[in-house]
Amino acid sequence: MKAAILVKSKHPLVIEDIKPSSNLEYGQVYVKLLYSGICGAQINEIDAVKGEDKFLPHLLGHEGSGIVERVGKGVINVKEGDHVVLHWRCGFGINSSTPKYFWNNKIVNAGWVTTFNEYAIVSENRLTKIPKDFDLKIAPLFGCAVTTAVGVINNDAQVKIGQSVIIFGGGGGVGLNLVQASSMVSANPIIAIDIDDNKLNMSKSLGATHTINIKNYNNKDLEKTIYDIVGSKGADVVIDTTGNVKVIEMSYNLTNSNGKTILVGVPKQGEKVSIYTLPLHFNKVLTGSHGGSSNPSEDIPRLVNLYNNKKLNLKTLITHEFCLDDINKAINTLREGSAGRIIIKISN
Repeated sequence: MKAAILVKSKHPLVIEDIKPSSNLEYGQVYVKLLYSGICGAQINEIDAVKGEDKFLPHLLGHEGSGIVERVGKGVINVKEGDHVVLHWRCGFGINSSTPKYFWNNKIVNAGWVTTFNEYAIVSENRLTKIPKDFDLKIAPLFGCAVTTAVGVINNDAQVKIGQSVIIFGGGGGVGLNLVQASSMVSANPIIAIDIDDNKLNMSKSLGATHTINIKNYNNKDLEKTIYDIVGSKGADVVIDTTGNVKVIEMSYNLTNSNGKTILVGVPKQGEKVSIYTLPLHFNKVLTGSHGGSSNPSEDIPRLVNLYNNKKLNLKTLITHEFCLDDINKAINTLREGSAGRIIIKISN
């Protein structure tokens, strides 16, 4: 089977044929991949932003859709023929051992879920069954982008009706869904901040009340513009998806004394944030998000229901589609910052 392999950090992925283990271990599921998304997390892995990668060579990808072909012992939540979403957050079921693949007599490592390969051995708790009539091209969005964003709004920020929300990176794959989720819980105002006007237009169509292209402002003027919208005390919730330390500092400063700063993006290893911490001893909150504290097994069926009832917009989030052979082009497109969510067609 064909797969995209990270052989060396900060280098393009290598497209090669690999072989999976012949036997499934306890709790493992063999899935044919149809589509995969690309997330900033894969860029971070390729660039080794958390430090030296000790698992090279290895597979990548943590959001996808496919069809179950075989199940290992102990698996009860999915069966052969089921259509599934593959996700990185743990859901219900067994947390299996991680698989290994083989390439030119070398071992290729993999995590509990990978999606840049035509077939994958996946841990049961990284799969959620969806209806067979659901569009498998859209389904990967439930693997990370949508569930993370909804989780951030519902679980991490616990946004209340009428609270103000600022989203840095509001035109990206997660950011667009943060805008949409904020609108669904009647936040106001909702300010989307990004570097691309087309993406900001998408944010507006999904519920942003205000959009700001950060390229057009220096820091002082940007802060003044935001305070003119949310009031002099600052915003109730400020979410950063960029991982840029200067943006993180600004996000914290723009949050009011009773508000919450939620960090979705991750800074590069060694980069430090400088903030005034006294407000944290009172009511101000600064916290990182781990996938919005979502439980995919519970959240994905609800999101499917919302989509089927036309209360959740997903199709417009997908701005680009590539085949697996062109995955490095897809990665470069994501790096350029002009894409919403990118979908990789893995197989027919």
